[in-house]
Amino acid sequence: MNSYTKYINLIDLNDYPVSWWDQLLELGHEIRLSPEKFSDSCKGKIMGTLFYEPSTRTQMSFQTAMLRLGGTVIGFDNPATSSVAKGENIKDTTKIVSSYADIMVMRHPVAGSVKAAALTADCPVINAGDGGHLHPTQTLTDLMTLKEEKGSLQDLTIGLCGDLKNGRTVHSLIKAMTCYKGNRFVLISTPELALPMYIKDVLSAGGFEYKEVTSLEEAIGSLDVLYMTRIQRERFPSEEDYQAQKGSYILDRRKMLMAKKDMIVLHPLPRVDEIAIEVDSDSRAMYFKQAKYGMYIRMSLILTILNKNGVPAPLICGRPLPAVRCSNPGCITNHEEYLPRYFIGSGDTVICEYCDERTLL
Repeated sequence: MNSYTKYINLIDLNDYPVSWWDQLLELGHEIRLSPEKFSDSCKGKIMGTLFYEPSTRTQMSFQTAMLRLGGTVIGFDNPATSSVAKGENIKDTTKIVSSYADIMVMRHPVAGSVKAAALTADCPVINAGDGGHLHPTQTLTDLMTLKEEKGSLQDLTIGLCGDLKNGRTVHSLIKAMTCYKGNRFVLISTPELALPMYIKDVLSAGGFEYKEVTSLEEAIGSLDVLYMTRIQRERFPSEEDYQAQKGSYILDRRKMLMAKKDMIVLHPLPRVDEIAIEVDSDSRAMYFKQAKYGMYIRMSLILTILNKNGVPAPLICGRPLPAVRCSNPGCITNHEEYLPRYFIGSGDTVICEYCDERTLL
């Protein structure tokens, strides 16, 4: 089955060709150099923002991006202040907001939720993070930072450190960087927070070199890029589990002395204790600059989608299997029972279209 949409939604960056990403990056670069040229580009347009969980950078950068383009913003940043608090499901909420807005941005704590919203929305939908699954606009932010600061998206040794299991930014970035030649990956985590198998499958399928280590000191000297992530309290089933992992990796001045002179440090933010404040003054620390790049690339994305510059990607490519339940208890299909269940593949194992988890038939 192929369920096409008339809208250019951004659910997963890998739904679109690399040429489209490059188009976004080029426009983002142009906006950064001459933002005044684009100040009325979205005059009369409305963006709806539905943030079901807390956000500072993503929410504010989207809002700022739309305002800088001359548009306006509606929405909520706390579901308790909306009809969600009364039990309204995703379909009804997004159906209503998408009838008011020209474009909609959604963050939700449950994997696959934004794709579920896009299936019935009446405007384009952008994924601003769905649980520990994907965060494509953070990936665009990361790509723009790398392109602007390293000059290329190829032949880089990229270290990813921290919560690689639940880190949606990590998952999205790895999938994106496997679309550029010659990149190598160093996965730095505890065994409990290791990268999920479905992302390792992406690396293996593309023939990309990667290794898993538990020591940041062991890895840092070989890296062109170090992507730090926080140990995310909200992704753990208990406070005890969180405390067991908290503080596993801390980047400080001593470790930075082991790194290359031109290595850059990225972080999707917010940080807790994984990057010491003393690192902020290091010229290789790019995480605050990275956040500003996020505003420019989101301006580029909003313009590109509203101007319909691209070919809409199908939302559903698999087949309906109504009797099969996704094996991921955190999948949106196990939270909102009305959703049709779609899976890709055949044989004994299929892949959920919403959250990408494998399920045995």
